Amino acid sequence: MDNFAGRIAVITGGGTGMGRELARQLTAEGCHVAMCDVSAENMDETRQLCLAGAPAGTRVTTFVADVSNEQQVLAFRDSVVAEHATDHINLLFNNAGIGGGGSFVSDPRSEWETTFNVCWGGVYLNARAFMPLLVASDAGHIVNTSSVNGFWASLGPDIPHTAYSAAKFAVKGFTEALITDLRINAPHVKASVVMPGHIGTSIVINSGKFFHREPKELTSEQLADVRERLAKRGMDVSGASDDDLRVGMQMQAEMFRDAAPTTAAQAATIILDGVRAERWRILVGDDAVGLDELVREHPVDAYDAVFRTHLKARGLFSFATD
Repeated sequence: MDNFAGRIAVITGGGTGMGRELARQLTAEGCHVAMCDVSAENMDETRQLCLAGAPAGTRVTTFVADVSNEQQVLAFRDSVVAEHATDHINLLFNNAGIGGGGSFVSDPRSEWETTFNVCWGGVYLNARAFMPLLVASDAGHIVNTSSVNGFWASLGPDIPHTAYSAAKFAVKGFTEALITDLRINAPHVKASVVMPGHIGTSIVINSGKFFHREPKELTSEQLADVRERLAKRGMDVSGASDDDLRVGMQMQAEMFRDAAPTTAAQAATIILDGVRAERWRILVGDDAVGLDELVREHPVDAYDAVFRTHLKARGLFSFATD
């Protein structure tokens, strides 16, 4: 599938970030797009951006759905079939994700499971819902977004990162297993696992909103928890006021989005180039490539403090080494 014109693509998490940029680049080529997200407002903005740059006749549809809810996913699928008047799709981008549930030990079970169910369950449920439509096409491709946390379950030795990492490992394993499954049972359908490094998206900001932890709205009780977490990482914030912490956390979230080495648009281009080339493994960003090499070179050290030395030597992931 080296040309997307006239094809039908389904994108989860299409309201912002890589999902939005995938939609924009696909529609610019004349690909019809159906997206879902939890934010109707964000999707409407994506839709307007897509239509402004798309050839006449390109269809762009939106549907509000939580990808971890099977009934909502099935309703999304039915909407795609109806609104695009189709019995098939060609591309499924399981892109939706959220951060949270870092500690299996101390974070609330509900937050842990919500994160896991969105990041892994969303991939599974949408794959289940849309696979028959992919198989019904003359050429299909399922593209599942994992992460560098799908081969390195860490943000550094001082930051628990369990729910997201566990989900992304599951996405990676599932997609790799699909390669043989599809080759035997649906050889015209391909599978790719996407493993981005640090991409300039609003995932930190959006996750904070989802879990009612927007920095400006944090309560004194929530900030006390933040202070405790920072203290465990060896950071003394006793001299910082609550407002100082709120401002600092907001700046951190914005810097994650604005100072990333790879933009969401660049990431989308890398992903689509990988799909055209039928690469089953798509690393996004030089930091992803470098980290992949380091984990393979030093697997025993990957979760020890000494791994910081290897990261620093490559100039990778400063937030895990500072």
